Amino acid sequence: MIAAFTITPSFYLILAAILFSIGAVGLLVRRNVIVMFMCVELMLNAVNLTFVSFAKALNDVGGQVLVFFTLVVAAAEVAVGLGIIVAIFRRRRDATADDLRTLEG
Repeated sequence: MIAAFTITPSFYLILAAILFSIGAVGLLVRRNVIVMFMCVELMLNAVNLTFVSFAKALNDVGGQVLVFFTLVVAAAEVAVGLGIIVAIFRRRRDATADDLRTLEG
């Protein structure tokens, strides 16, 4: 007999905490700008998962609306940030996060 297994919001919150932790560690440890950019996106998605799980648990639409606005901001960040990163990598193939001083001036 297969036991019934219900997924509660705490499972989603644990998953979001794990994803956020992976993103935070990757952001702090890695020096490659593109990898750091992906880690920030992973952290944003973990926060979105938290908002959706709380919205589901509390039967409120506010969390889902907040996720919509967070996704809009993330899309704008991708458009601007990725453009800057690609422009830097076209000039210098081995650019790291420590080389951002070249943007001054």
